[in-house]
Amino acid sequence: MNHLMRITKSDGTTQLFEEEKLVNSLRRVGASQEVIDDIVDEVEKEMWEGMLTLDIYRRAFELLKKHSVHVAAKYSIRRAMFELGPDGFPFEKFVARIFKIWGYESMTDQTLTGTCVEHEMDVVAWKEHDLAMAEVKFHNEFGLKSDLKVSLYVKARFDDLADTVFEYGGLQRKLTDRYIFTNTKFTEAAIQYGTCKGLNMISWNYPPDKSLHKIIDNNALYPVTCLVSLSHQQKKELINLGVIVCSDVSANPGALNAVGIHPEAVKVVLAEVDMLAKVTNL
Repeated sequence: MNHLMRITKSDGTTQLFEEEKLVNSLRRVGASQEVIDDIVDEVEKEMWEGMLTLDIYRRAFELLKKHSVHVAAKYSIRRAMFELGPDGFPFEKFVARIFKIWGYESMTDQTLTGTCVEHEMDVVAWKEHDLAMAEVKFHNEFGLKSDLKVSLYVKARFDDLADTVFEYGGLQRKLTDRYIFTNTKFTEAAIQYGTCKGLNMISWNYPPDKSLHKIIDNNALYPVTCLVSLSHQQKKELINLGVIVCSDVSANPGALNAVGIHPEAVKVVLAEVDMLAKVTNL
C-alpha cells in the first residue's frame, strides 16, 4: 500500500497519505464497503509521490461516479461550493437559504446606515424579535482562508451597526446576532478573535457541530452545482434563475426546460435530485 507516499495539500504543504481519510470521506456519503475498497485500491495503484490531494479527490470522484451518480454528487459538494462563483452573490443566496431553514426571513445585499457610515451587508435575517446579519466571504480556491483581518473588520462593522434601529418584518429591531460565513476555512487567529468578540463563525469545517458541511448534510441543502447530470453552463443558467439548491429543482422543474434541457434529460436530472435527497446522512 502507499502509506509512506507523501501527497501535496492545497496550501502547498506535504504530508503522508492517510488511507483512512479517503475511506471516511467515501463512507460519509453512503458508498458501500465494496465500492470503497475498489476505489481505494484503484487510487492507490495510480498514486505518485507528491500527488495533489485535489487530484486524489478528482480520481475518487470519477470512480465513484461509475458506481453511483447520486452518491458521487454528494461526494462533490465541497467542490460544488466553488462553482457558486466566480463572484460571491450565489453563495450569499445560499447562506440566505440556511437562515430560511433556521426559521428566518431574509434579504441579501442590504445597505445599512450605522452610527458613522453606511455598510453593505450580505445577508440580513429576522424572526420574532431577533435580527441577524451575516458577512459572507467567498473564495475560489481550497487553500484560501479567511484570516484575522476579516474578523477584525467585520467586528468593527457590526459595532458601527449595533446602536441603530432597523425595520424588518414590520418591526423595529436592533442587531442581535452577528455571523461570518465562508465556503473555505478560517485561520486559527480569525476564530480565536471572532469567537472572543461574540461573532458566530461558520466555515466548511467549523464549528464541528454546526459547520457549513454539517448544515448542508443535515438539511439536504445540496447546491445545484453538485448535480453530475448538468453541464457547467446549465448550472450557471439555473443559478441566474434563482435555482440555488437541489430542492429548488424539485419545486420548479420547469426551470430545467427554461435553460434548454431536453425533456428526456430533464427526467435524468430529476431522478438524480430524488436519489440525492434519499441518501442517508452519515
